[in-house]
Amino acid sequence: MDVLRRNRVTVTGRDDGPVVMLAHGFGCDQNLWRLVAPELEKRFRVVLFDHVGAGRSDASAWSPERYSSLDGYAEDVIEICRALGLGPVTFVGHSVSSMIGVLAANQEPGLFDRLILLTPSPSYIDDGDYRGGFSAQDIDELLESLDSNYLGWSAVMAPVIMGNPDRPELGDELTNSFCRTDPEIARVFARATFLSDNRADLAKVTVPTFIAQSARDSIAPREVGDFVHAQIPGSELVTLDATGHCPQLSAPEETTEAIIAFVQGP
Repeated sequence: MDVLRRNRVTVTGRDDGPVVMLAHGFGCDQNLWRLVAPELEKRFRVVLFDHVGAGRSDASAWSPERYSSLDGYAEDVIEICRALGLGPVTFVGHSVSSMIGVLAANQEPGLFDRLILLTPSPSYIDDGDYRGGFSAQDIDELLESLDSNYLGWSAVMAPVIMGNPDRPELGDELTNSFCRTDPEIARVFARATFLSDNRADLAKVTVPTFIAQSARDSIAPREVGDFVHAQIPGSELVTLDATGHCPQLSAPEETTEAIIAFVQGP
């Protein structure tokens, strides 16, 4: 299979720049990066792609067996990196893709120069002293609602995920993105996203890692970013003055500046 066609990979920007790969979260596609990518393209080689089942990826490549866990998505990322042959990449993962990047980098660290985890969460469910932001019952109800009425669930949840109620166009955009996703694929990906527990994987990360969290995020509260920072050796953490779980849309300039600063290094 043509991996680059499967994931609708596009490569833009400077041929001689560091390689930055942008990975979108649940219910989205590479268009989510449109406010960030143009500025990055001035400095870096930018790789965009759609997870299988999202955007304009090859939906025929999707299977519930491969994509019922984040490992299948991580394997895709590794295959894309190998197919491009561009050298070590800085992987920027938004939301669930942050943990996909962690899994990929732990499996093949030589393919990755750096990791940037944007609004990450290794586990959404509260557990003892760990605060993921949701109870197990919350997640069960969320998934049951998604199963019974995906379009209705999208209309309710997308604005919550986006935040910024004073900018309803952002919530509308995310709602529309969710609604373009095949409901069966969304159900499987949602379970892989919200039921995964990748806390034990964080300490295994060996590549330089930068964590960017939103100051106000109802999906990944700041305690989660603090936890990720504490678990990944030598990682850096910044709190963006942003509201919502998608700062690349709600605060694109600050998000872009944070990415550039970490890629270029001291």
